[in-house]
Amino acid sequence: MSTHAAAPERDRRTWTPALLPAAMVCLAAPVLFVVQIVWLGWIVLALAVASAVLADRLAGTPIVPPRGERPVPSIARDVFLIALGQFVVSLIPLKAELDNAAFVRFTLALGGAVLLPYVISRFVFRDRAIGFPWRGGGRWTWWQWAWLVGVIVLGWLILPFYFVTSGVYTNWPVVDTPELIGRLFIGVGAVGIWDELFFVCTVFVLLRRHFPDLTANLLQAIVFVSFLWELGYQAWGPVLTIPFALVQGFLFLRTRSLWYVVTVHLLFDAVVFGVLVHAHNPGLVPLFLV
Repeated sequence: MSTHAAAPERDRRTWTPALLPAAMVCLAAPVLFVVQIVWLGWIVLALAVASAVLADRLAGTPIVPPRGERPVPSIARDVFLIALGQFVVSLIPLKAELDNAAFVRFTLALGGAVLLPYVISRFVFRDRAIGFPWRGGGRWTWWQWAWLVGVIVLGWLILPFYFVTSGVYTNWPVVDTPELIGRLFIGVGAVGIWDELFFVCTVFVLLRRHFPDLTANLLQAIVFVSFLWELGYQAWGPVLTIPFALVQGFLFLRTRSLWYVVTVHLLFDAVVFGVLVHAHNPGLVPLFLV
């Protein structure tokens, strides 16, 4: 994490004026991606930023730090960055599609949602709040390797049952040719990597500058799960995606390694990919007995 990522845990409190804008910017996600009333979600984002400005003024925190001085965490700046990322994502439909136009839409929107907050934080706000520590935690420990095995086992035990019995696999396009299977593989993996870049390395990292780790993790999970809902993880999917989002935030704290949480996510997504291929082509992936 960046050098200005968060104050010590003992100095962060949940029940402060900053909680209102933080909660609002995260609760905009269900409006944007679950209820899908985009204009209302934009209003909630705007109100979140406005209330964050007020919270900074009440706390005496400069929104624009004087040049030459080290910036202190500002809830207005950080809520704005989270709101900006969600706004960019909301500009496109998140229905899973595999044509060239969909790949371009997703690349521009999801890429912009990560790149714009990073660039603004680093070069406009000059606080380097967002970082991507690929190998920040050093060598992996025995429990990290064990968890990778656990992810595969849990995915194999849970995901086929979820996708097939709920019927949510129909939220993804039919993949019945080698080209479509290849596109699905790339798409699932790319979105999985993006999830960690945005929800953990952007939303979570920004929120934990102001709140205890648990509070920040719970708030980022709201955004994470809402995005996955529109992407296709519906029905009783939140029963799976809420714990997954929280565990990913916890793992990032423990390991300080983006590479590790991305690896966990990709292993889980590898099972998702296998289930989706199997659901449309049962003979291709007989491992998944659904």
